[in-house]
Amino acid sequence: MDVSSLRTAREALRDTAPLVHCLTNTVVQTITANALLAVGAAPAMVDDPAEAGEFAAVASAVLVNVGTVSSRTADAMRLAARAAGEAGTPWVLDPVAVGGLAFRTALAAELVELRPTVVRGNASEVLALAGAGSGGRGVDSTADPDDAVEVAASLARRTGGVVAVSGPVDVVTDGERTVRVGGGSVLLTRTTGAGCALGALTAAYVAATGDPLLGTVAAHAHVALAAEVAADLADGPGTFAPQWLDALDALDGEALTRADLRTA
Repeated sequence: MDVSSLRTAREALRDTAPLVHCLTNTVVQTITANALLAVGAAPAMVDDPAEAGEFAAVASAVLVNVGTVSSRTADAMRLAARAAGEAGTPWVLDPVAVGGLAFRTALAAELVELRPTVVRGNASEVLALAGAGSGGRGVDSTADPDDAVEVAASLARRTGGVVAVSGPVDVVTDGERTVRVGGGSVLLTRTTGAGCALGALTAAYVAATGDPLLGTVAAHAHVALAAEVAADLADGPGTFAPQWLDALDALDGEALTRADLRTA
């Protein structure tokens, strides 16, 4: 993948301002909404079963994040995923902490059969979702992205979409092509909701570009480059988060062409 395509992706996101319907966990709703606003997208947190399916059908993209799932929000996620699929709306599944807890593991297995456009998680989550692992330590991965490359590619072929594995170097694959995205900062792992916000930005970029692989790579590159800018200005995790939001806003298409991409 040519880094110049990231410039086009960034411009498309700014031009289209996609509306992203987020069914996400309660811990990260604020930073997720702020990250979407910072890059030029629009957030909506509609997670009641009475409204989720209806809203998913008219949104530009949908994020389903099972981080603090309950029986009520699980029903909303099922409805939203089905409505998105029927409407041709791209949707992203973030299988947070799948593998360690039976309820969310069963729900994620059910959702993956609805063929998400993108699955985004850490290596332990992707391995567990594919039935090749038992999950990590809570929301933290105990595996490296390289451990999950083959499983991620197989899962992508099964869903017909893209699978992204986050880590020190992110791996993004559609089952045939694999792109590695380097960069970022360890402070991302010490900021609540940075990974979950990445799922929302992935949904925004895929909606804006109409290209799941390009959109997913662009979102990961954007987050990584913004983290590098923020880390240079921050004194620690507390000052990193606001600096990261500012950097998400400031990065333009030309800046994204400096991304560390390796294509296999």
